[in-house]
Amino acid sequence: MMAEPADRFYESQGLRLHYVDWGNEAAPPLILVHGGLDHCRNWDAIARELQPHFHIIAPDLRGHGDSEWAKGSSYSLTDHVYDLSRLMRFTELQDAPIVGHSLGGMISLAYAGTYPDRISRLAVLDGAFLSSSQPAPIHEQMSRWIDQLDRIGERDPSAFRTIEQAAQRLSTRNKRLTPELALHLARHGVRQDTDGLYRWKFDHYQRARAPYRLSPDDHIALWSRITCPTLLMWGSESFLPDPEAAGLLSHFKHATLEKVVGAGHWLHHDRLDEVLALLRRFLGAPQPVQAQ
Repeated sequence: MMAEPADRFYESQGLRLHYVDWGNEAAPPLILVHGGLDHCRNWDAIARELQPHFHIIAPDLRGHGDSEWAKGSSYSLTDHVYDLSRLMRFTELQDAPIVGHSLGGMISLAYAGTYPDRISRLAVLDGAFLSSSQPAPIHEQMSRWIDQLDRIGERDPSAFRTIEQAAQRLSTRNKRLTPELALHLARHGVRQDTDGLYRWKFDHYQRARAPYRLSPDDHIALWSRITCPTLLMWGSESFLPDPEAAGLLSHFKHATLEKVVGAGHWLHHDRLDEVLALLRRFLGAPQPVQAQ
């Protein structure tokens, strides 16, 4: 078992992108894709448990963690799908199962719909949803986006005197985080600048909603092409709607839904043991031996 994963880098669209490699190269591959404004080390608890059975790769999305930021804030879903395709090619893991959380789940779903033959299994943690509202007229989308970019460019990003302060900020976003986990996420989520203060590693320009997003029909068209077994997980206390109640399962060929009670958006932080058990069963990994 590796105490810490190895840092690796690859290139996509001229960006130097980072991923961690948990070793065990002789085992079957497994790719873990984090969500928005997050980083690859948020998977550590899952990766450590599954590492004996899989060769785990966990990328930092562009503009996140230790990956480069995109010049000109190019963070569309399709850009992320391209980066994932480059990672799969670079690591030669073409038939890997993928587990994605939130934005990482949306990226993985779009990739699996684009290349159904390149992915063997797909698990999505709170990342399958469709916007039910009608899009605003395009001139409103354009002006809103321009205003968002202006505001982001004018504001000073949050700064913290200590990593502990950053951990406290994370705990306000997710009340279920243990102090240890909040500190772990903060330690890998901030970097210290020359003024001695700590700031988040992610690029704040990702918060802008560009007017060239995929439509709900585009997502449905991609989902309906996915041929591999698909597991959707949803936290009963998530801010996203219940995929079953929203009728999303009808858009998939082979999807099952598991509802995790007492979990919010970050299911793998809120109910780690349950999520791990579901992933082990879905991925065909042995369950741990229970102590007598």
